[in-house]
Amino acid sequence: MSLYGALFSGVSGMTANSNAMGMISDNITNLNTVGYKGTDAQFVSLVTSQGGSDSYAPGGVKSTPRSLINKPGLLQTSDSATDLSIEGAGFFVVKNGTSATDSNGTIEFTRAGSFTPDADGFLRNTAGLYLQGYKLASDGTIPGNLGDLSNLQTINTSGLTGTAEATTKVTLRANLQSTHAINPAEATYNAGTSANNMASGAITPDFTRDVLVYDAQGGSKNLTMSFLKSSTPNQWHVEIYANPSSEVTTSGSNVDGQVATGTLAFNQDGTLDLSNTSSSLQSSIGINWTGGVSPSSIDLNLGTDGTANGMTQFASDSALISSSVDGAVFGNVIGVQVGDDGVVTALFDNGLAKAVYQLPIATFQNPNGLTRANGNGYTVSDQSGTFAIQVPGTGGAGTIAPSTLESSNIDLGAEFVKLITTQRAFSASSKIIQTADEMLTELNQVKR
Repeated sequence: MSLYGALFSGVSGMTANSNAMGMISDNITNLNTVGYKGTDAQFVSLVTSQGGSDSYAPGGVKSTPRSLINKPGLLQTSDSATDLSIEGAGFFVVKNGTSATDSNGTIEFTRAGSFTPDADGFLRNTAGLYLQGYKLASDGTIPGNLGDLSNLQTINTSGLTGTAEATTKVTLRANLQSTHAINPAEATYNAGTSANNMASGAITPDFTRDVLVYDAQGGSKNLTMSFLKSSTPNQWHVEIYANPSSEVTTSGSNVDGQVATGTLAFNQDGTLDLSNTSSSLQSSIGINWTGGVSPSSIDLNLGTDGTANGMTQFASDSALISSSVDGAVFGNVIGVQVGDDGVVTALFDNGLAKAVYQLPIATFQNPNGLTRANGNGYTVSDQSGTFAIQVPGTGGAGTIAPSTLESSNIDLGAEFVKLITTQRAFSASSKIIQTADEMLTELNQVKR
């Protein structure tokens, strides 16, 4: 008899709506939770096989949760430089552990970007999940493979306080006046003889400029680059030497603090001629500093062969157009800055900045299939598929929005409507049970 079926159908309705009420209550209570992703109740009918065309067997209903992880929340501005959100698809890679160095910590994924430094300078969000990133090499590149999770490190900039970086590259753009008169002393010029070179001061250069470089201890050193026009057309004598000369230990044919000497050549149109330029000016310059400082190796970039993007020889006055020197002595870290490309830059109290980490973004084929974890974290499941690690803004990944937080994706008005309809559906299901019970009571009284 279908009266018992009606009872069970009513019970299934109350159970399904009770589950839905749990999802709605979770959504409403997490209205102000950063990065929270709601869950929607999906109702599915239960059908009992029919015994015949003239009878009906009630089945009931069940509710299943449907995650809304791929639904973005609104971005809200923040005063903190380490509050981050993702504008587009993807998740921050985080580590769940008792500490930033917990070897047993597990990798998770989140959109909750309220990261702040802990007592040791490690960035973690309000749920205690530590932000992961790739530590950049000195040239700003990511060492190893981008998708290798073993290369990830918990982001911490406090360890950079007081560190230094030696100069490894000097780029020079300057013009040497092609109409400059040849110095009579050029006839006896000899870079390796103190009485006839520019480093000793015996010969006055036609053009000279100082370049400030840094040694391995962060000390600033002064390198002088002097040029003397040669009697050979389109050529200049070049000496690079420390000032004062006591800063270096010379070797080979170098004297008077010289670290490199040679000839700089130009084409007839004034562009750089590297084929006739001394190799000593095109290879790494080794510098042996005095005072117990580690030696330096500096690449000198004079420009591209046959172009005017570096050293040139035109009729205008000799002048330094620009110079670029890497390396520096870093002071105390006073803050961090995150770009939309996910590069974390440390800011120092001496006005310098250094790119230290690259934030990756993890993308999934089916983000709604991720398994939920505490603190708005997610883990991989068979429904989500494997993840792909991307640089922000590439491969379908979104970009980083610094100083913003992603709010919950819950619509309070819609949740209240669901709350009312769920309550009504639960009440209606209870009426089914009550009515079926009254009908069974009537049936039991038939025999009286």
